[in-house]
Amino acid sequence: MLVRFVVTPAAVDHEAADQLSVQYATVPEVAADPGGVDQPQWTVAPTTATMPTRRGPDGLVAIVTEHSVDELPALLARDDGLVWVDVPTWDDEAQRVLAEVFCFHPLAIRDCIARNQVPKVHVYAGYLFLVLHAPEGGKDGHVHYIELDQFVGPNYLVTVHGPINPAADPAVTTVEVDSLLHRLESGRLVPAASYDLSHALASALSGRLRNFTAMLTQDVWQLEQRVTAGHLGNPEQFLEEMFRARHGLLTVKTMAALSREVYARMAKIHIFGHDRGQFLLEDTVDQFDRLRAMADGQKDYLQGTIEFYQARTNTKMTIAAERLAVIAAVTLPITALSSILGVNFIVNDETKYLPLAISLVIMIVMSIALLIWAKRKGWW
Repeated sequence: MLVRFVVTPAAVDHEAADQLSVQYATVPEVAADPGGVDQPQWTVAPTTATMPTRRGPDGLVAIVTEHSVDELPALLARDDGLVWVDVPTWDDEAQRVLAEVFCFHPLAIRDCIARNQVPKVHVYAGYLFLVLHAPEGGKDGHVHYIELDQFVGPNYLVTVHGPINPAADPAVTTVEVDSLLHRLESGRLVPAASYDLSHALASALSGRLRNFTAMLTQDVWQLEQRVTAGHLGNPEQFLEEMFRARHGLLTVKTMAALSREVYARMAKIHIFGHDRGQFLLEDTVDQFDRLRAMADGQKDYLQGTIEFYQARTNTKMTIAAERLAVIAAVTLPITALSSILGVNFIVNDETKYLPLAISLVIMIVMSIALLIWAKRKGWW
């Protein structure tokens, strides 16, 4: 478990920092279950200030320091920065910290332990629990779902990396948090609230979706070029490649669409206030919306390529079947006639040459007549 403290006052204007302060207020519950998204328990004060996201004129950046787990209570009591706890793998210590130090809801902790099939958001009193997924390519076109869970509180962010398929590289689970840490240390992000960190993680996740879509797009272009050029190779393997690419694009579209709905719900209830926090939510909704449209567009393009390939293949099969039908039509009467006449004109003792010649002429005339008829029908 990694515990970091992000000190930001030096990089944020004091007047703006006062306006950007996060204020939490408990409201009466409307249902017995605190896990539903229909009962928001905390809000963020609206603000018109602009969050600095670049290094200041004096070169000041957010200061990120690492601490031990025992220092968590003291860090959470400070008001000069944000606490970021990252749980790369689940263990007993993570169970204890989330349950005893942060006092998270048992259902949320259970969702961190188990794999979640779809993204979700639950709003509790004083914090929210968020589940997102990112894609990672696997063997034979399989797409792994890389889960990232977040607890976003007044002055803290807890990230938990959900269970992954043993076939996937464990390093792929830390892509978003590594990106966030790099932005903090390079001064490209100077957060004033915990949801700034959460928004940066969502942007990094959308970037992974975009990169995965770009990789699949390259495969789609190569498949389309092979179809138009006629260099297909093994037809069964080629079809398998096309369906793998379509499966990947469909996965990206589904991930982006579900994540978009999660953030749309958060924006609907104004979970981060009505101004700057709302802007960040709407920006995330727009990111996922565009990714969904991009993946859907590429999927339709690939589907058109597949349909073109299938139409051309079906046309070739139809032409081959027509030619076989012509051959059968031409040879079947001749075969029947020859089998009958052969018994009568070609025997063991002698051959009757005149009837045999007449029979051969009749068969030739029949063949020519059938070929002319098939040609006029346009069968060959």
